[in-house]
Amino acid sequence: MTPSGFPADLLAPPDPIALPLPPPAYPEGPDVRVLRGAVYALRDGTRPLELDLWLPPEGGPEPAPLVVLLHGGGWRKGMRGDLGPRLRGGRPGPPARLARAGLAVACPAYRLSGEAVHPAQLDDVTAALAWLRARAPELGVDPGRTVLWGESAGGHLAALAALTVPGTRGCVTWYAPTDLAALAADHAPGRYDPADPGTFEALMLGAPPAEAPERARAASPVAHVTPSAPPFLIMHGTADTRVPAAQGRRLAEALRAAGVRADLRPVEGADHLWAGIADEAVEECFTTSLAFVQEVVALWTRPPGLL
Repeated sequence: MTPSGFPADLLAPPDPIALPLPPPAYPEGPDVRVLRGAVYALRDGTRPLELDLWLPPEGGPEPAPLVVLLHGGGWRKGMRGDLGPRLRGGRPGPPARLARAGLAVACPAYRLSGEAVHPAQLDDVTAALAWLRARAPELGVDPGRTVLWGESAGGHLAALAALTVPGTRGCVTWYAPTDLAALAADHAPGRYDPADPGTFEALMLGAPPAEAPERARAASPVAHVTPSAPPFLIMHGTADTRVPAAQGRRLAEALRAAGVRADLRPVEGADHLWAGIADEAVEECFTTSLAFVQEVVALWTRPPGLL
């Protein structure tokens, strides 16, 4: 018995893998099922961590490939399933569009920097991937064909997870920071202070990059590149004033040096969040990314009898 008088097993949190799935809804029509608020992790001292699932119609010939969308917001704020303000108002939204293309889509929340510092955010993405693998049979998804896709801070987390969690088939990053120790060098002179404790990076790390260089390096995707990394599509605006385009180039160069496919696509004239370019150019960013996902999940043939 615990000091409260209750048996310890009654006070233990439930196992998210055993919790019932949320009931499906059909906000985008009968061809897309949405399961909102599935709990994938329960951690002491914080809210339950949830994800939304957008699933193609049931009864397909095989389990659907899986895309994990990670929202941005400087690791400080954000909404699950969001791919930035330029795509926020469209209907159908990005998750529904991907589901209609035959892809299962998971949109996890993760702890923000006001709740916990690195590596908490990566730990949460890793936990979401483990939950998705465990629940794959009942969801009808193929965890062996998982692609991570994120924008800004979500792109940073997508890259980190793709480089540290085995089994990912590909990664898409939009204007993501990839080398936190080099941000000051990549910015225009005087624009970024690596000793400032108030930057998004400092709040996520728990210290300014200049004061915690080893921590900044450990939180940088470029530090985790190996020859076993999956293929990457790296899209970055040439006029990005928040995360310089050199950050995308650094990741592409590290991947290519390791012999890994890295498709670097500069987006001419685009600032952060795809500001400053036409709607048609933003749409091209989305369709280019979708085509990359479809290509890399088709590269792997599942052995007979293996989910």
